Amino acid sequence: MFFCGISGEPPQDPVVSAKSGHVYERRLITKYINDNGTDPLTGEKLEESDLLTIKANPKSAPPRPPTASSIPALLHTLQNEWDALVLETFALKQQYNSARQELSYALYAQDAASRVVARLIRERDAAREALANVQATMGVTPTPGAAEDVEMGEENGAQEGALPKEVIDQIDETQQALSATRKKRKAPAGYTTAAEVKTFTAKHAIPSLHSASPAGMTSLAVSRVNPSQFLTGGNDKIVQLYDRSTDKVLASLKGHTKQVNHVAFRERDGENTLVLSAGADKIAKIWSHDTASGEYLPKSTIRSHKGELTGLVVHPTSTIFALASLDKTYSLHELSNFSQVYRSAPGEDAFTSLAIHPDGALLAVGTPSSKIQISDIRSGAVAAQITPPDGTPFSVNSLSFSENGYHLLAPDSLSSVAIWDLRKMKITHSIPLGEGFKVNKVAYDYSAQYLGVAGNEGVRVFAHKSWDELVRFEEGGDVSDLVFGEQGKEIWGTSGREVRIWGLPG
Repeated sequence: MFFCGISGEPPQDPVVSAKSGHVYERRLITKYINDNGTDPLTGEKLEESDLLTIKANPKSAPPRPPTASSIPALLHTLQNEWDALVLETFALKQQYNSARQELSYALYAQDAASRVVARLIRERDAAREALANVQATMGVTPTPGAAEDVEMGEENGAQEGALPKEVIDQIDETQQALSATRKKRKAPAGYTTAAEVKTFTAKHAIPSLHSASPAGMTSLAVSRVNPSQFLTGGNDKIVQLYDRSTDKVLASLKGHTKQVNHVAFRERDGENTLVLSAGADKIAKIWSHDTASGEYLPKSTIRSHKGELTGLVVHPTSTIFALASLDKTYSLHELSNFSQVYRSAPGEDAFTSLAIHPDGALLAVGTPSSKIQISDIRSGAVAAQITPPDGTPFSVNSLSFSENGYHLLAPDSLSSVAIWDLRKMKITHSIPLGEGFKVNKVAYDYSAQYLGVAGNEGVRVFAHKSWDELVRFEEGGDVSDLVFGEQGKEIWGTSGREVRIWGLPG
């Protein structure tokens, strides 16, 4: 006789893993594979096709335990269960009475506190009146606003125009260092050529990520330090860290109550790697890599916005990050203590996307009314507001600055994308994608030679300046996010529960 590796009981419908040789109950291992995609005992990647049915002989019912084979034993079992039920009911009654007493005490304390507050308010008003009488008698003019309550913001010192000087200094230093080399920026040696991009083909697919219900991934981020590791955010409210080289899920990070809209890495020399996420539940979460245990530990939950978070970007300084929200504001937060250092004044429209200029001085947000607002990140002042010249209003759901800092890639309709020249604030070129195409994500590569568009009909890659379509991938279906890999050698995309990777053949 054999036993299920999950329940420890003899299986009714036994199956065996072709990879590990472990035996499981079919219904239990099927559910585990749908949720995790791995073997529960070894952690290896496992699919339903790897399960083999065991045809047991003889086909007989499993033996009943001795305690259930006679009437006296059954009566004894029932008596034990009844005794346990009576004891549990008695314990619940005790807990209920204790909870009633605690509630009564809490209500009494609240009432007493309310009476004290009311008395203090009366004393304050009487003191103010007495002070006013004394000032009137002595002929002293009362100080304006001295008797008014102070209105406190959600986070002290984090209001419009109040970005701390040390943060501004960091942004200025980074901007000066990066902008000084902007004109000299060229593609690194060995970077993928346009001719090579044209030969890209499906290279790898990683299936069964995240839960099957609700299925689907919404966001993707690839590690710069370890390009085989990547983050995904899903409709199942989970952030997953996966290692492509070992085909294993390194971490499943929970904490969101609705779908995860954006994920990002913060990788900085000499500091622990941070994983950031922003969700439809109006919160952003941050985890830090613990080098001792190898795990990602929760560090902070940010609840500064009142609407769904639609943008998350780590600033080029690697010391702050930005959030955009449907509550018509964006905010900046420190990555050292996770405090909010700036919150924009509410705009006219909700913000549906977010991008930060590669030099770190400008911040762009998209809106549901086709407008793109570009602001100075240091002062919060709106530097420009650009809108496609014609067409029906649509939601700008994705933005991408070119690495040289001269251009901004964004949708200019539901089924086309535009390249804006930031020096003239005009559209340099518009690329139609077909009436049936719906844009989900736009992205420039690191060299600013290529731009990619992901949508409901797959992925398309174009050459910058010539605007020629270099390659398209339609086998992925609806692709929700898109990332260019290291040296432009690969293109990553999320489709359903799969991460697809395209690259050079062979």
